[in-house]
Amino acid sequence: MMTIEPLRMPDDHVDNHLGSVPDGHAGSDVLDEVEAFIGTFVAFPTVDARVATTCWIAHTHAVGAFESSPRLALLSPEPGSGKTRVLEVLELLTPNPMHVLSASAAAIFRTIEKGSPTLLFDEVDAIFGRRGNDDGNEDLRALLNAGHRGGATIPRCSGPTHEVRNFPVYAAAALAGLGDLPDTLMTRSVIVRMRRRAPGETVRPFRHRLASPEGYELRDRLGGWVTTVADRLRGAWPEMPDGVTDRAADCWEPLLAIAEAAGGDWPERARRACVELTKAGVSREASLGVRLLADLRLVFADEERMGTETILERLCAIDEAPWADLRGRPLDARGLARRLNNYEISSTQLKIEGHKVRGYRREDLWDAWRRYLPPEEAVPAVPPVPARSGGVPEVPDAGEVPVPLAEAVPEAPPLSSAVPQVPQVPDGQGGDGEGVLAVVLEAFPGSEVVSANDLRDLPLGEVGTCRHCWATTVRTDGEGTICEPCHEQRRAS
Repeated sequence: MMTIEPLRMPDDHVDNHLGSVPDGHAGSDVLDEVEAFIGTFVAFPTVDARVATTCWIAHTHAVGAFESSPRLALLSPEPGSGKTRVLEVLELLTPNPMHVLSASAAAIFRTIEKGSPTLLFDEVDAIFGRRGNDDGNEDLRALLNAGHRGGATIPRCSGPTHEVRNFPVYAAAALAGLGDLPDTLMTRSVIVRMRRRAPGETVRPFRHRLASPEGYELRDRLGGWVTTVADRLRGAWPEMPDGVTDRAADCWEPLLAIAEAAGGDWPERARRACVELTKAGVSREASLGVRLLADLRLVFADEERMGTETILERLCAIDEAPWADLRGRPLDARGLARRLNNYEISSTQLKIEGHKVRGYRREDLWDAWRRYLPPEEAVPAVPPVPARSGGVPEVPDAGEVPVPLAEAVPEAPPLSSAVPQVPQVPDGQGGDGEGVLAVVLEAFPGSEVVSANDLRDLPLGEVGTCRHCWATTVRTDGEGTICEPCHEQRRAS
């Protein structure tokens, strides 16, 4: 029978209990151990997601030191992606965990009033999936939306006299569910998009009775360290990465403060996680209104004004855009005007190509583009092509166009017609062939030529190259120029 032993920390960490004053590496060491612990049981989609979850766990031990507590949103498109497993591990590492699966809003209100729990919501999508008279989750939605801010309260009637009481709702909360959450909650959350494990991804089976001893010990050590830096966390103002502002900065401020207090490589890792997860949250599907503004910027291109009919035609022609089929009908002029009116944009009378039409001007759309859309990516400038006076691009002359080395054709051996004539040598004056040889060597420096003794026996003719071996010679045999060795070889064969 197979048994699974409880996880054990390395020996150099077992006795590292934190005292009232932490050493310089205590914070980074304990965060390293928390990250390793959760990574043992959960296959996070990225390292950044694991880093963010680790910092979020640490911040739950000092919720009162921060102005806000971000929701940890564990979302996936399909079940079986590890969301519930994360909540089970969080239950071992966070203070006063409270699983919220079927608890009533009143029970949660009173639990928060009594202490400072860490709320662990599973199947949170069910809370936002039902609306109407039989919807009993309105109080939970209000709690999740308002409870991220320190000191937040919700008034409710209480007791037989229906006395109005302000119930505190500020508490750390992790939310696991399918799909996306409402925008009001997404902007208050650190979003981790979970996914099913790939065949090659393995984790250790989670058994509460085996993992809890180590988890509880790690929780106590983490809480002990956070307590020693609580005053530092209250006055922390971590510097945000570029582009992280407003709600995103509110969410990440506690996590970056934890990372800076821990030291080591945690500040750098937490900032990288902040940038990547914030970017992933922004890149999710935009609202229909923002999508309309983005597509209008696309269809306007460089136009200064455009008629409504032209705009509608171009919008419906965009691939994968929703405008050609909105509830079974294409977007029309009235629908366009109604949607743009939300951004204080109205159509106006225009004169285009001599015709009066209703339409929109770039100057009317520009302010909404600037406020609701990211800046357009800069297009690299294309170097201008020099032009002649007539405006036609100038083409270099053929002599100015360099020939690529790879395409250069090697020179062919010189043809006999290009070889200079060798003057006849009179009898008795160099008739031994030395004069002819001198001429040959001058005309073909470095060439292989037959010896003077061989030349003495050859009939004189035009200097050329042997048609068989390309050696330089002055003999012809009726078929063409041939050297003595090749001539003799042919005679012997």
